[in-house]
Amino acid sequence: MRSDLNLIPVLVAVADARHVSLAATRLGMSQPGVSNALRRLRIAYRDPLFVRTARGMEPTPRAAKLIDAARAMLDLHRREMQGEGAFNPREMADEFRFAMSDIGEMVFLPRILEHLRMFAPPASTRSVSLPHAQLIEAMQDGRIDLAVGYFPDFKGAHFFQQKLFSHGFVCLMRSRHPAADQPLSKRRFAALEHAVVQAEGRSQELFERHLERIGLRRRVVLHVPHFMSIPYVIAKSDLIVTVPLAVGTAFAARGDIRLIRPAFPLPRFDLKQHWHRRVHYDARNRWLRAQVASLFSDETDEWREI
Repeated sequence: MRSDLNLIPVLVAVADARHVSLAATRLGMSQPGVSNALRRLRIAYRDPLFVRTARGMEPTPRAAKLIDAARAMLDLHRREMQGEGAFNPREMADEFRFAMSDIGEMVFLPRILEHLRMFAPPASTRSVSLPHAQLIEAMQDGRIDLAVGYFPDFKGAHFFQQKLFSHGFVCLMRSRHPAADQPLSKRRFAALEHAVVQAEGRSQELFERHLERIGLRRRVVLHVPHFMSIPYVIAKSDLIVTVPLAVGTAFAARGDIRLIRPAFPLPRFDLKQHWHRRVHYDARNRWLRAQVASLFSDETDEWREI
């Protein structure tokens, strides 16, 4: 029976993820797009292929056989059609190239570098920060291997993504701030004077939109374009600042700054790794993605208890 070969990765992705929405995320597709692909597969094979259970989407007996064949076909395409050769990271004197924001470097780079020095010692590592349009172009032509962090603008069929873990926000104030030992309610948060970081990363935009949605206004007396000056400003003033959790944890380690969790909900955001479809089956990129995925998850997030 003839079937669109482009549907084969959808079949495998749904089998692996057991959820249509998660499969769509891994494929870089929309959920309706994956649902439509499943509908076409069901029509072509005259079988429901998957049934919903408490454990997610379970394959039917017919689907189980098709999935095995689909995996073999994808593997053959990867090895033979794309000419994938042997890959040994311990013998590769190459450069791994990541796109990260300055916050991303604080969160990801130390652990990634330590791991790569151990398992790919001949290789070097480069981290760059690019505007979105330039980053898209760099990933298309292979100058960037992975974009790691919060990149909400990566959409469409040309990019794949994988969630690593979720992150949140905290507030910082000097240790002897008059409000340091009081609950940080919405009213007190609004009454205090604030510094705001307008950095290149997109996570701060998420926080600002959250304040707009809940109708919370505060008095901003300082805007700065990056995070590095913040601990010095906060330690010497009565300003407070709201930053991603990893940044707050690093700055609070100084001892003269206190990390505070507000007494009202703050947004969370997913940190992911993104790659272009041109390297989806590339042995080198697959290995690199697997290393990054092994290092970060919600279960191993070093900031999750803070």
